[in-house]
Amino acid sequence: MPEGGCFCGKVRYSIEGEPLAKALCHCLDCRKITGSTYSTNVIVGGSGFKLLSGTPKSIGKTADSGKDIVSHFCGDCGSTLWRDGASFGDGKVIKAGTLDDINALDDALPITELFTNHRVSWVGPVAGATQKAEM
Repeated sequence: MPEGGCFCGKVRYSIEGEPLAKALCHCLDCRKITGSTYSTNVIVGGSGFKLLSGTPKSIGKTADSGKDIVSHFCGDCGSTLWRDGASFGDGKVIKAGTLDDINALDDALPITELFTNHRVSWVGPVAGATQKAEM
């Protein structure tokens, strides 16, 4: 069962089962959360997600989609680990870079890119991924 955690190691989680989706998100929220150009996400069903240790902090807001979303992060090091909200049902949007496996980002090859209207000009589309201007 794959595991992941924050930068300082105080918050740990595991996931199991096949991902429901793999997506890059170019929304402005994801830029802020990652401090980068986009986020690489693996969406898993809620029953396949387990918090192993630590107590993450959470912050909710209205996302670019217009729907509420909650970000869960380590209160000590600040790493965003996952997000959830009504748009995802009981699913958890795992930030793929927080998975322990060195190949996790290779395995997270996206099938969809979201909010492509916010993609920075020097980042090209992922070959074969569905391109969506919104969610």
